[in-house]
Amino acid sequence: MSLPESDFDYEARLAACARGERSALRDLYVQEGPRLLGVAKRLVRDTALAEDIVHEAFIKIWNGAAGFDPARGSARGWMFTVTRHLALNLLRDQSRETSLGDEHETAGDTDELDAHAHSARIHRCLEQLEPQRRHCILHAYVDGYSHAQIAARLDTPLGTVKAWIKRSLNALRECMG
Repeated sequence: MSLPESDFDYEARLAACARGERSALRDLYVQEGPRLLGVAKRLVRDTALAEDIVHEAFIKIWNGAAGFDPARGSARGWMFTVTRHLALNLLRDQSRETSLGDEHETAGDTDELDAHAHSARIHRCLEQLEPQRRHCILHAYVDGYSHAQIAARLDTPLGTVKAWIKRSLNALRECMG
């Protein structure tokens, strides 16, 4: 059973992974595995592939935990980024296999660098939002919750949640400028 994000210390679990504590990886999996699977499924539209991506993501999380830098974004956001990049790389590789020749691989590398820079910018912008508003955005766009579900989860009026999301999206657009 997962804990509310505010009660779960992602950074501490990543630090424990970096020290080789397997229980910390298990805790991360229990906490975020289902949501990471949801993200991967939405991207690749195939349950088996999504499961493979999440498995690979947790291997990367385990192996890369020592390199996580909290100054660049949240630990939870980093985990989602790892998963999202694996899914996007799989889609890009499948696309290359079916429609692109070798001459386009340099463009793919450039796209990957652009995607990484864009992702880092999004994380910086998200970190500038107030925590409740950031949670609303993450619940809506990462977890896939409806506005009503977010309002119930945060015990906040629906109109307030809608306003927070609208203002937060405007702030993100401005920050990403």
